[in-house]
Amino acid sequence: MMQLTPTITAINLEDYMLPCLNKQLLGLDCPGCGLQRSVDLLLHGEFVAAFQMYPAIYPILILLSFLIMSSFVQFKYSRQIKLVLMLMTAGTVIISYILKMNNLF
Repeated sequence: MMQLTPTITAINLEDYMLPCLNKQLLGLDCPGCGLQRSVDLLLHGEFVAAFQMYPAIYPILILLSFLIMSSFVQFKYSRQIKLVLMLMTAGTVIISYILKMNNLF
């Protein structure tokens, strides 16, 4: 009797990642470098590694989640919450980029 063994094949996102033009042309990371790899790590369940790769991944996810939810549900202070989340995300991107550049030089 023949046995069938199920195989699970996951799409490897590393095959589809776009190169950073800033890094190719200037040799320096851009503020978004690491985002794609961080998303790939999140999809593989490596949450700490995703944060270490790109610390702004979690504020970005929170902002995107709120933006999606607010398109379906009306919140009382939606505008203020969006502003705070956007500032928090931008601040995290800028601070992590500055720290990355300080470690580079």
